[in-house]
Amino acid sequence: MKIAIVGASGAVGQEFLKILQQRDLPVDELLLFGSERSAGRSYPFRGKELAVRLLQHNDDFRDVDFALVSAGTGVSQEFAETITRHGAVMIDNSRAFRMDADVPLVVPEVNPDDAKHAPRRIIANPNCTTIQMVVALNAIEKLSHIRRVHVATYQSASGAGAAAMDELVQQYAELGAGKQPTVSKFSAQLAYNLIPHIDSFMENDYTREEMKMYYETQKIMHSDIRVSATCVRVPVMRNHSESIWLETERPVTVEEARAAFAAAPGIVLQDDPANKVYPMPLFMEGKDPVYVGRVRRDLTCDNGLTFWCVSDQIRKGAALNAVQILETLI
Repeated sequence: MKIAIVGASGAVGQEFLKILQQRDLPVDELLLFGSERSAGRSYPFRGKELAVRLLQHNDDFRDVDFALVSAGTGVSQEFAETITRHGAVMIDNSRAFRMDADVPLVVPEVNPDDAKHAPRRIIANPNCTTIQMVVALNAIEKLSHIRRVHVATYQSASGAGAAAMDELVQQYAELGAGKQPTVSKFSAQLAYNLIPHIDSFMENDYTREEMKMYYETQKIMHSDIRVSATCVRVPVMRNHSESIWLETERPVTVEEARAAFAAAPGIVLQDDPANKVYPMPLFMEGKDPVYVGRVRRDLTCDNGLTFWCVSDQIRKGAALNAVQILETLI
């Protein structure tokens, strides 16, 4: 099997490399692609040093079976035909094709069969916040149909890239030295602050990030579920957290919900509030599952539940989910 990684030098590209080394996939040949800035760099993979090739409109993808792509929306749109024209399946991490009717949007714990119907040989990886939420929601959906969801996200600096993580560290150092903080990657100072603004605002005053959660959840779950989200950037280095309220068609007890979470693939239940056991982003870096805790009845809704979930958004929220799609196909 011949696999390509496009955007190999980025945070998600580097995570692709780690995961492919860790998982028992029959990779006979791995090709790395990147921009002019990263072309020529080399990275170790299973005892070899692999050089990054410049991504070009040529025949470099001939004989490639799968391409894991995380190089931004513009690159995905420009190079999709080049990547797929010789038969490669492109698993794309950008938002370029997520809502296209002929491109499946896949979370393997929820809708794995959708991956087998990709007429354009493109499969879309959902947004990171959507992925961890639907993994958790799917456990409850199997008990009773979910009518609506309210969610508040607490998204780490790493969701905006490695440079954003560096800026957060820099801001704390500058403020500690009595200097004005550098603000470049965020709309405002993030250190000692929360920013209720991720991605651009839409006409309805929701952000694009928030509307992704609305539309992507419906497409993945094949459902009329309605999602109202508020997405917040928090001064955490890595891993996203979400506080979720949902309403089901019939009442689901807390005990039923906990049992469903505990049995669901891709979920680890950490829910013992009396002993202060609940998921926290500090401890989830590099881990695969979606962690769920604080499961309780919603006091405002007879058919309501609320819970807290945390996941590594670079791993399950991006690279791992794409590799799991690949595993589903092979």
